[in-house]
Amino acid sequence: MDLPYSERPEWSDVVPIPQDDGPNPLVPIAYSSDYIDAMNYFRAVSRNNEKSERVLGLISDIIEMNPAHYTVWRYRQQVLFELNADLQKELNFVDEIAGGQAKNYQVWHHRLVIVDKLNNGDRELPFLNGILDDDSKNYHAWSYRQWVVKRFNLWDQDLKYTDDMLLLDVRNNSAWNYRYYVLFSNPNKPTKETIQQEIEFTKNKIHLAPNNPCGWSYLKAILEKANQPLYTIETFFQDLISNHIISPHLYSTLIDMHLQKAKLEHTNVDTIALTYCDQLATEYDPIRKKYWLYKKSTLSTA
Repeated sequence: MDLPYSERPEWSDVVPIPQDDGPNPLVPIAYSSDYIDAMNYFRAVSRNNEKSERVLGLISDIIEMNPAHYTVWRYRQQVLFELNADLQKELNFVDEIAGGQAKNYQVWHHRLVIVDKLNNGDRELPFLNGILDDDSKNYHAWSYRQWVVKRFNLWDQDLKYTDDMLLLDVRNNSAWNYRYYVLFSNPNKPTKETIQQEIEFTKNKIHLAPNNPCGWSYLKAILEKANQPLYTIETFFQDLISNHIISPHLYSTLIDMHLQKAKLEHTNVDTIALTYCDQLATEYDPIRKKYWLYKKSTLSTA
């Protein structure tokens, strides 16, 4: 900020309102002099309900100093809509702020409000792709992407996007979660053929990273959605074993499979599941030894 607002002639008509922390503030915040000055003027214009171009400039300065100030962002929206401002230009402003504030909730919420008002999401997926290229697990970006895809009905193209993300990093749990969202939140529910293709897709990813829990969780979720018991793909599990894949997730899934099968058939759990518990406790997942021994005890009485 070049010149304090208290020294600008164009603001001489405004009486600034200092922050009131009471007579004896316990732990006053050490704001910079520029921030104190700008906020004193913001309190004054917001109290007077002024919505003008100069207020937008004031708010821009405050955001530059404190981009997490929710009240200032909210007032900015009101000013923009009152002035019927160019909202595409506002998105340019948000683009600049987001570059250094990609995990700032207020920035994302402001963008959502502006885009919703525009009723146009043409810029959003390219913008999000850039953010996720820098940080592929940015929670705010994935959450906002869910809103964009639903708001503007962009479901079909985004399943392919997760293909690319998982090709780059098969362990990206955010991409796996988002893929599930795109597949099952789409108003056009997936066909049986699509579900089967998805199962095969996931099995291929598990082959690449058998110790990655994301693929296993996704596989179970897909099968559950399809009302397809785990034992229907038992040959896949046996194929992993025959290829000497040692993964706690594999043996944990096998235990789940035998428990599920016993419940469906109203029989006792196959004793091989107890053996898997022992192997997990002693060899494959000893850090959770107590859990697997407890699991074994529950299976014995199931």
